Amino acid sequence: MDMRTRVTAALKDAMKSKEADRLSTLRLINAAIKDRDIAARGTDAEDAGVGDSEVLGILGRMVKQRQESARAYEEGGRLELAEKELSEIKVIEEFLPKQLSEDEVTAAVNDAIAAVDAQGIRDMGKVMGVLKGKYTGRMDFGKVGPLVKDRLG
Repeated sequence: MDMRTRVTAALKDAMKSKEADRLSTLRLINAAIKDRDIAARGTDAEDAGVGDSEVLGILGRMVKQRQESARAYEEGGRLELAEKELSEIKVIEEFLPKQLSEDEVTAAVNDAIAAVDAQGIRDMGKVMGVLKGKYTGRMDFGKVGPLVKDRLG
């Protein structure tokens, strides 16, 4: 079952069970996917919709945005808003694959460096490209970037 189908099925279930908060978050996910579909229409893409890997990227960005918002709300003493953001993260994460552990991330970085035969920092883009191709939604590339840089530097 592709990501779009899973989101639509969850949306219908939330409607039937009258889960307002969950339904709201699922509608946000659906809207973000549709926005990306509309943006992709102008390209040479054979199919009008975006693929699962791009949906995973969208969901990853949504989680990151909500984490930043929750942190800002907590610092501002707005705990009820922070809790809302954290509950949205839980709903979004249901559709993301299991995150890799630190050891798995290190092994993936080492494999990617070996795969592209990276010699130095100039090859960082190639390494990151391999990682994004294989592990989108399964690792935080903001944290992986410095690790790759350390290995290549």
